[in-house]
Amino acid sequence: MQAYILSTACFIFCVSLLTSTVGYKPVIIVHGLFDGSRALSNLSRFIHESHPGTDVTVIDLYDNIHSLTPLWKQVEGFRQIISPIMQRASNGVHLICFSQGGLICRGLLSVMPDHNVHTFVSLASPQAGQYGETVYLKHVFPKFVKSKFYLFCYSRAGQKFSICNYWKDPHHMDKYLSKSDYLAVLNGERITSSETGWKTNFLRIKKLVLIGGPDDGVITPWQSSHFGFYDENEAIVEMKEQEVFLKDAFGLKTLTNREDLVVCTFPGVHHTVWHSNKTVYQDCIKQWIV
Repeated sequence: MQAYILSTACFIFCVSLLTSTVGYKPVIIVHGLFDGSRALSNLSRFIHESHPGTDVTVIDLYDNIHSLTPLWKQVEGFRQIISPIMQRASNGVHLICFSQGGLICRGLLSVMPDHNVHTFVSLASPQAGQYGETVYLKHVFPKFVKSKFYLFCYSRAGQKFSICNYWKDPHHMDKYLSKSDYLAVLNGERITSSETGWKTNFLRIKKLVLIGGPDDGVITPWQSSHFGFYDENEAIVEMKEQEVFLKDAFGLKTLTNREDLVVCTFPGVHHTVWHSNKTVYQDCIKQWIV
């Protein structure tokens, strides 16, 4: 009996030691447009409360007005900071990327053949593009009118602003496909020699979590956070009916078939508070970042 107790105690100790040694995977958080690392302090706190000991890094780069920097340049900047974190994490990392940050993270996952991201959480990000009048745009472009914004965005000057890198006018798709330097390329809507390699890189992730909701008020249409978007009549075409899904242009269909794509629809949350809403964290994020 004594031997049994000692054996059991040893087993419990070993399991405890293993758990404390392995712990939770590091979490990397990327902010959105006109945001900075301070805005994501609540999200970082939620993670520490639910997963004590987790190494959480909120990247402090291209903050506030500098978030208007072209997205490919931001991807390279974030890559230089995130790569060393990944290299130190032998068991992989998780990415939580808010709003515009979700598009930056997709770029990272596409161009990094050696990334070790386990779960990519896209938090209220315009993954399928943006086409709507928001307060954010009015700050930078006071005379902004969505029906005419393509004239600026689909120009060489326009593509130097991050917002224009994912502006997707459903009434001018020909110009979007030919002029969009970021989203059209990232989505595989415009064919490039990098397409196959980027898809392989992106599919290294183990789980994609898409979070958004009808009361967002900024992401337009809000279904873009779930890869849905307008057709030429501004009717919503859901993700699974999108051409990029049907063609599996960058891996959405593969992730669905693998049962590694999670869609979380959360009503009643405005865009600016997604990362500060504890219920959103508990219901849509917590279980995927272990």
